[in-house]
Amino acid sequence: MSRFWSNIVSELTPYVPGEQPKLPGLIKLNTNENPYGPSPQVLAAISAAANEQLRLYPDPSGSALKQTLADYHGLSTAQVFVGNGSDEVLALAFMALLKHEAPLLFPDISYSFYPVYCKLYGIDYRTVPLDETMHIRPQDYSGACGAIIFPNPNAPTGIGLLLDGVEAMLRAHPDAVVVVDEAYVDFGAESAASLVERYPNLLVVQTLSKSRSLAGLRVGFALGHPDLIEALERVKNSFNSYPLDRLALAGAAASFEDEAYFQQTRAAVIASREQLTQELEGLGFEVLPSQANFVFARHDAHDAAQLAAALRARSIIVRHFTAPRISQYLRISIGTGQECAALVQALRAILPQADN
Repeated sequence: MSRFWSNIVSELTPYVPGEQPKLPGLIKLNTNENPYGPSPQVLAAISAAANEQLRLYPDPSGSALKQTLADYHGLSTAQVFVGNGSDEVLALAFMALLKHEAPLLFPDISYSFYPVYCKLYGIDYRTVPLDETMHIRPQDYSGACGAIIFPNPNAPTGIGLLLDGVEAMLRAHPDAVVVVDEAYVDFGAESAASLVERYPNLLVVQTLSKSRSLAGLRVGFALGHPDLIEALERVKNSFNSYPLDRLALAGAAASFEDEAYFQQTRAAVIASREQLTQELEGLGFEVLPSQANFVFARHDAHDAAQLAAALRARSIIVRHFTAPRISQYLRISIGTGQECAALVQALRAILPQADN
């Protein structure tokens, strides 16, 4: 520990992102990136924005992007917040809306950044166990709390919560903020954005990293009551007044103007997910019902860590978690059809060897 660190730094256990190795011929199925590139309209918009205007600061409020998002979701710009990836949006929400005397609630198996933010901001929290089928049960969140946050679909399970379950939480806690983290919602779950007008305690957070194929651009946004959005703006403007650069603002707006491309690539990922699920089940895997761009699978006869290592030896990387309830699961991102076929072929070779 450095003698120059502040006390909080020495106590932090940072979030560990999925590795980004640079190996030739690698099939990378560990970080839930979209296997298809961004819309050509996005690339054209970014190219057009790469001009001498880059000498100027970007619009600190991201007004044009906010208008695009407001129009897309049938809301006003006062109900939209934009930030540097959904992780930054979430970080600001933890500071602005989720720090209270009563504990914050979130699932025991969920996005592992949540406890990191709690430690960073000194937020008391309590985890709520998923049921035996790895589902979120709204009734388990009925106790007293300061706020609630959960991903929908959940990560790393991929299982979505129906909209009436989200509403049950909102109705049960009218005086507490409920944050629905929808990083993967476009791959099969139902967005809570349609509830924003009816529930002033709802904040919906989304990202352009997954379904819009823009993980490298770093754009996220939140939808909610103007009072919630103002809280985010106040914290953002006390921390980083210009979170989105000119290229990100231009590319993000363009991604919502090419609906046909979005629907095409989204459908391709869903189709590959369903096919991969069937093939994994045919190999003896139990695959949780995913509504995300990944599957969460285990094999009763084979250790997950050993399977991950065997795949790595064949230049295929998947994500393995060590938490007790999920230590025998692998999270496998949906790649192209060719990448998914290579994964299945590798597993067919590995599983007989593992029996010996």
